[in-house]
Amino acid sequence: MSAGDRILLSGVRAKGRHGVLPEERVAGQEFVVDLELALDLSVAAATDRVGATVHYGELAEAVVAAIEGEPVDLIETLAQRIADVALAHELVDGVVVTVHKPSAPIPVPFGDVAVRIERVRAAAPEPVVIALGTNLGDRDATLDDAVAALRRLPGLTIDGVSRVHETVAVTVDGPDTGRPRYGNQVVVGRSSLSPQALLAALLRIERAFGRVRAERWGDRTLDLDLIVHGERVVEDAELVLPHPRAHERAFVLAPWLDVDPSAVLPGRGRVRHLLAALEAP
Repeated sequence: MSAGDRILLSGVRAKGRHGVLPEERVAGQEFVVDLELALDLSVAAATDRVGATVHYGELAEAVVAAIEGEPVDLIETLAQRIADVALAHELVDGVVVTVHKPSAPIPVPFGDVAVRIERVRAAAPEPVVIALGTNLGDRDATLDDAVAALRRLPGLTIDGVSRVHETVAVTVDGPDTGRPRYGNQVVVGRSSLSPQALLAALLRIERAFGRVRAERWGDRTLDLDLIVHGERVVEDAELVLPHPRAHERAFVLAPWLDVDPSAVLPGRGRVRHLLAALEAP
């Protein structure tokens, strides 16, 4: 965050049920949160009115509610939840959140474990389309978990999710009915991230699901493709937008049409026309 005015709120304590172990979900434990808010306090200083600043008590209560809310596995996820609470206040330009887990189940003596994240108010969001695919393991569970991960991604809002389409595996040499069939989905939403930053986040999610890019068009635990990012045209070594082969892929176009019947692929035309051309005899 840039230099400027700050509000510090430290040592907010509450009991939560966050963690990967079953006993953490049942018994719960204490979490401690520190916040550093970046905002302009000049109007508050000039007017001496509480409406021109952040109400510390209300913020503390909101942090406690976030800690006591729906359990998550990681304190990284909890930290993001709390950052979202702080950034929901229109005066806050940025926030640093530190979540301490002093009773974490670590089998050696330790003083504390904590996660610290820094977030700033996002830029105006742009429409995005992301295609998901998997043909290994429990496809439906993987897609459900991947969509949930996308919903939690900072700077990305999911507005619609298609149904799952089952399709034949496509390889470098064409369709291969001998390989496991794919489950394909498309999500549409809005992102305040740059295309490059969103792509980097998608690749991190892929890796978290065990994706290894060892073979081009090989079997995969999870594939996340950025299809469209607003009207942007990008051509570099890592990213091409709009996706250069989306107009040739029924497994992208069909689920996209599910979730957005009026969809348009920039530079190519209406998705329903592109899909009809692929399906024509």
